[in-house]
Amino acid sequence: MFFYYCRLAWLSIRRNPVLSTLMMAAIALGIGAAMTTLTINYLMSANPIPGKSEQLFYVQLDSWDPNQPYAEPNEPPDQLTYRDATNLKEARQAKLQAAMTQSAAVIEPKELGKKPFMAYLRLTHNDFFELFEPPFLYGQGWSDEADKSGRLTIVLSKKTNDELFDGANSVGETITMMDREFEVVGVLDEWQLKPRFYDVTTGAFNSMEHGYVPFKLRETLEMPNSGNTNCWKSPDGEGFQAFLQSECINYQFWVQLDDADAEQDYMSFLNAYVEQQKQLGRFPRPLNNRLSDVMEWMENQQVVDDDAQVMFYLALMFLLVCLLNTVGLLLTKFVSKSGEIALRRAVGASRADLYWQHLVESALIGVGGGAGGLILAWLGLQGIKSLYGDNLAGLAELDLTLVAIGIVLAIVSSLLAGAYPTWRACRIPPASQLKTQ
Repeated sequence: MFFYYCRLAWLSIRRNPVLSTLMMAAIALGIGAAMTTLTINYLMSANPIPGKSEQLFYVQLDSWDPNQPYAEPNEPPDQLTYRDATNLKEARQAKLQAAMTQSAAVIEPKELGKKPFMAYLRLTHNDFFELFEPPFLYGQGWSDEADKSGRLTIVLSKKTNDELFDGANSVGETITMMDREFEVVGVLDEWQLKPRFYDVTTGAFNSMEHGYVPFKLRETLEMPNSGNTNCWKSPDGEGFQAFLQSECINYQFWVQLDDADAEQDYMSFLNAYVEQQKQLGRFPRPLNNRLSDVMEWMENQQVVDDDAQVMFYLALMFLLVCLLNTVGLLLTKFVSKSGEIALRRAVGASRADLYWQHLVESALIGVGGGAGGLILAWLGLQGIKSLYGDNLAGLAELDLTLVAIGIVLAIVSSLLAGAYPTWRACRIPPASQLKTQ
């Protein structure tokens, strides 16, 4: 019977092409708007590292002003001081740990005809590569000794390697930055974390860095800061070293803790560390240390902006308006078929048969509207990509899951829209209609 109902629905749609097209267009507009905003929200809030998100923890220490919290109601700072990041790394109380911050330097290509360019760099420890598991195209991360000494080594992104070495294996080659020669020890393959959760302070949806260098170089080369820096009091003294030893925060710190016991042990270590620092005259606020896994940290930092969520709710309201218009059009169409419905009742069709027949027609209209809605959603996402560029790379794409959601949403919406018009049409007494024919 289902295929028979599909055939009847198709014939009905063909008999009223203008009205059917209007209904499909109304559903398509609602689905297009809803799917565009749903796609952005869905991918922005997706788990960026599903295999390890419950084992990776972001560390927060409350080293802030004793007279007021860093953020209301009682939030600790979202970054660490250089002193604390260095001390936690040297303590090695977690399975893996890496401090990091963002810097920048001009890379001077050696090949004639290639111009120098500004490169964003991630200053970090070699555990970074095991913590976040970026894929390597060539080579590997630097050694523990390079971490301790601040050796001039660098891991390049694929994009940077393509620009400097035309994609060739550059391990063992050198590049010039800050008038120094850095040895290339590794080249990453394509790697796009969306969101870039390990440093949301500089933009969760910014592009990945051009390269990665040892954290120690921040001090030995006095590399500049290109991230967010906040201070609650001025450094004690002048110069770069005084700034590094100040209470200014500019560093992120991640650890890997594989189970609840390891998490509890590390929190005990953090509390003991802060108590020790209190004896040195630091950390004037009460204990308020935090460990947040990846998803908790993204929620804490509101990676999905409130404006994006508001736009999603507005799109759903627009879809509702489109469905109300569809209800009116379906009611007009089905009531106009009252004579046909009465005739089918007279020859033995039950109300249930007629109800299912017209629901199938509503669903078929929904499929057409859903297909159109997905096309509109794709066009909307292309427009968003053209506005925001690489910042939304990987976030403005329809995958199979979202396509399936769009089709299901369109069918369900059309069934809901068709429920009342179908019920109303099937309630018309057949005798009154047959007398008028």
